[in-house]
Amino acid sequence: MALAERSPEVVEFILDALDLPTGSEILDVANLYETLSQDLPFQPDIILKADGRLYFIEVVSKVASLDTIARVLRELWRQKGPGLPEMMLVIAARTIRPREEQLAEKLDIRAIHLPWTPDLSLKHEYKPSKSRITTEKSWKVVSRLLKEKSMSIRQLALREGVSYGWAHKIIGTLIEQKIVERNDSYVRIIDVKRLLNGIAWERPMKNLKIAEVPIDFSESILAARDISYMLERQKIPFAFTGYTSGGLYTGYAVRQDAVSLYLEEQHLDLFEEFFGEPSGGGIRAGVYAPDRDVFSDTRQIEGITVVSPAQTLLDLAGLGYSAMDLTKAMVDMYATL
Repeated sequence: MALAERSPEVVEFILDALDLPTGSEILDVANLYETLSQDLPFQPDIILKADGRLYFIEVVSKVASLDTIARVLRELWRQKGPGLPEMMLVIAARTIRPREEQLAEKLDIRAIHLPWTPDLSLKHEYKPSKSRITTEKSWKVVSRLLKEKSMSIRQLALREGVSYGWAHKIIGTLIEQKIVERNDSYVRIIDVKRLLNGIAWERPMKNLKIAEVPIDFSESILAARDISYMLERQKIPFAFTGYTSGGLYTGYAVRQDAVSLYLEEQHLDLFEEFFGEPSGGGIRAGVYAPDRDVFSDTRQIEGITVVSPAQTLLDLAGLGYSAMDLTKAMVDMYATL
């Protein structure tokens, strides 16, 4: 592994992708020996300790292969035993082919896509503007343009019920950012990547997170379906988002270790009482407080209440690089949803 692959930026990126706190402990082999009280048969590139769990991370410079997956799984399996902390195997690579990604998921190995660019900072790709593109009214204009591909500003304003002046202001901001170009009376998005980076910079989802609740389910889809059924019966407003809704909309594999949903903070205690698992077993529910109306335009997919496609896309982009592949898939399919 190249030295750059262990840079603070790469470690920070992996922490964010695993949804771990920035202050998670980074161990070396000596620290790990004290933790495990026995020799380690291999040396991972990065070892993290958080919430009583060890993360063994193999960083691959280019393409993660089947051989890589088989080797690290064999090494992890040797280390398992009674009295040891819970361990998770992670492979981080710039390219992970679908076959390898599917195999990793079946083997309960977390696969992380590293960006190709060495600079992981979003700030170099997006300059903040006085006109925010992620407010509820602004996002109506932006998401409509994403859906229709090319429209006049007047059409955008009429379709989304906003003033022409407001639509013109937001489109002007996007033109300044080189995200949108104008051709006669029509405008279109020319740099989706820059747009997504701008969303992640301006409205990071982590700022809306109010809790992470261990829940007693073994599969995320089953959890989301049961939670939907029970919360609807209690007439509690909620909606699943992020990886959960994105996977359902696109047909991509849904994360099995977590679900994400919007819930008003006043209902959090009741949610934890209904679904919380005190022992910390099962999967995790990331709970987010809505910063706008996300409940009036929900959909039902496979018995699960999810936010609208527009909200899903906004939230996926707000997860940053860790959800970039799913976000791009959502963009590709957005016009059909």
